[in-house]
Amino acid sequence: MALPLELAKAAGALARRHAMLCAEGILNPMAAACHVPCPRRFVLLDRDGTINVERCYLTDPADLVLLPRTAAGLRRLGELGLGLVVITNQSAVGRGLMDEGRLQLIHQRLQSMLAEEGVRLDGIYFCPHVPEASCTCRKPAPGLARRAAAEHGFDLPQCIVVGDKPCDLLLGRAIGAATILVRTGYGQQTEAAGRASSDAVADDLLHAANIIAGWLEVDTEARQVQ
Repeated sequence: MALPLELAKAAGALARRHAMLCAEGILNPMAAACHVPCPRRFVLLDRDGTINVERCYLTDPADLVLLPRTAAGLRRLGELGLGLVVITNQSAVGRGLMDEGRLQLIHQRLQSMLAEEGVRLDGIYFCPHVPEASCTCRKPAPGLARRAAAEHGFDLPQCIVVGDKPCDLLLGRAIGAATILVRTGYGQQTEAAGRASSDAVADDLLHAANIIAGWLEVDTEARQVQ
């Protein structure tokens, strides 16, 4: 089945990234050739501006609002057999605007809202530090992604990172993963400024899920040819 031009271009970019990772020794090209089973693939998602409406330091669970088509997009990703992990910078904790207990209440509400829409997250990982802390867990540093990979047993270069900010795209680059910039939240500003490149650009999470479905289709066809 022929792919739409948009998906074909995105798939081409993903193929080029795969070749680069193989050349750099991050991926083993013989694994695909020998049909070695791969662990379950995961999508690493930003929170604010990607899943829920962007607010300046969201500190009240009652202010949490899902973006349009978020639930549909996440359901689609789940139907594709992909794991879903949220990785989010939450410096409001480090700035003293809320404590970690309050943040956990926000995340409990998020999981509850998504569960009502038939979506289950595999995990939520957060960095509580301010940028000046120079920690290893604040995006674009890969600390939280590595922790999630260790706890869930997935390969970071096989992930897809989805977000609206440069730090999300730079995280993807740091772990050798494919990236999708969504135009929600700060996404349009990020795209216009050209502050970080991505493998694809999507209007929202449902659009991103459809792009990923196209990538997976191309990957399946490539394995069948091999």
